Amino acid sequence: MRGQIMDYNLQAGEGIISGEDNQRYAFKIAEWKQTTVPARGQRVDFDAQDGEAMQIYMLSGGGIDMSGEKNKFVAALLAFFLGGLGAHKFYLGYNNAGIIMLVLFIGGWLTSWLIIGLIPLMIVGLIAFIECIIYLVTDEGDFQTRYVDNERQWF
Repeated sequence: MRGQIMDYNLQAGEGIISGEDNQRYAFKIAEWKQTTVPARGQRVDFDAQDGEAMQIYMLSGGGIDMSGEKNKFVAALLAFFLGGLGAHKFYLGYNNAGIIMLVLFIGGWLTSWLIIGLIPLMIVGLIAFIECIIYLVTDEGDFQTRYVDNERQWF
């Protein structure tokens, strides 16, 4: 049967698939037959047995429905060009982390005439640059799982 992953919890190693028969099937990571981590929105083929999905295979190309999801390239560009202001944090929905970066940036900018005022500017700049690189080298499915689904705010 074919279906789509509705949810997946990385810590528990469990998820839910919505089958084409409009039924929901629980699954465990042991039934996942791919090398990548399952991600919300992936189209899959599976065997249904007693309300559980078994022998789960990702369909060609992954077929991730990215509607409503965050784009890793947009996050990386925001981190590179406006990262000091925390723009990528706000884009990903991490308002507290964005405010922290914004306050550090403004505080550093206002006190930049002092040598010590440059330290916050360097810190937020380095964080934004590192996160830009991490976003770019992370697989799209892993990005969605880590930074969107599991809400990992830093690195």
